[in-house]
Amino acid sequence: MKLEGLHHVTMITGDAQRIVDFYADVLGLRLVKTTVNFDQPEAYHLYFGDEAGSPGSILTWFEFAGARPGRPGAGMVHRLVLAVPTAESLDFWAGRLATRGVDARRDGDGLRFADPDGLELELLPHDIGAALRAEHPDVPQEHAITGIQGARAYARDPHADDPVLTRLLGFDADGPGRFVARGEERHVHWTLDPAPAERGVPGAGTVHHIAWASRDEDHEGWRQRLAAAGAHVTPVIDRDYFDAIYFREPRGVLFEIATLGPGFATDEDAAHLGEELRLPTQHEPLRAQLGRLLTPLTHPRTHERIRA
Repeated sequence: MKLEGLHHVTMITGDAQRIVDFYADVLGLRLVKTTVNFDQPEAYHLYFGDEAGSPGSILTWFEFAGARPGRPGAGMVHRLVLAVPTAESLDFWAGRLATRGVDARRDGDGLRFADPDGLELELLPHDIGAALRAEHPDVPQEHAITGIQGARAYARDPHADDPVLTRLLGFDADGPGRFVARGEERHVHWTLDPAPAERGVPGAGTVHHIAWASRDEDHEGWRQRLAAAGAHVTPVIDRDYFDAIYFREPRGVLFEIATLGPGFATDEDAAHLGEELRLPTQHEPLRAQLGRLLTPLTHPRTHERIRA
């Protein structure tokens, strides 16, 4: 068995429309699914990515309306790194972000800035395999984001040996605190940094979990392998667009392993992803109630209200 790189990363926000405006307009990603949290259906779950919502491109958010800002600490992801094609792409993005009032600064080979909730982001010219681009009229394809290059997490012991990552999950060690998950088509970097003294606080602008991609036929095998190694891993959970298992790695980060399929076009036309509220099968009886509870959102492509 081998992980196929990254599947998605999930964050928390207190303002869903603000996240839609930033990621689907400013950064040019596609809103590929408008749904709700399986466990708390009164909260949105929004997915952004390339045109098809391909694993490796997907950033998702739970909206807990009015959530207070959080603060990353030990056992939490503190920065997401998004790939762009070339160093010249950074010039394009520096200019675009400046015109949108986003403070960005060069840091070595990358461009760093924060989203509206304070989540730290970095654009980095890097070839991570198959390019996963979205289409946006104001973002030339030669500069468009090509997927998630990596994530950085805080750890109390970032340079300690990590048999869970290397021997259990099959990551390649790439130096102290640095690891790479290599799939057949793409790879992703996982980096551990020294934790700050302050304790982490979950909230808006923090990462809830990070999900690695698995072939569908290997998924149960991953669950069995983790359980045999003593991990407290969940049963396989049907998330409609993929199956998922969850566990915490030894430093405290919540990991998910998600299947590559069946994908986001299973319950709506691929040409119109995200334009209607799609509910998990178990929550379909709540549609009328949720339609009244959820804040209406404007779709970034149609400029119309997302239909509930």
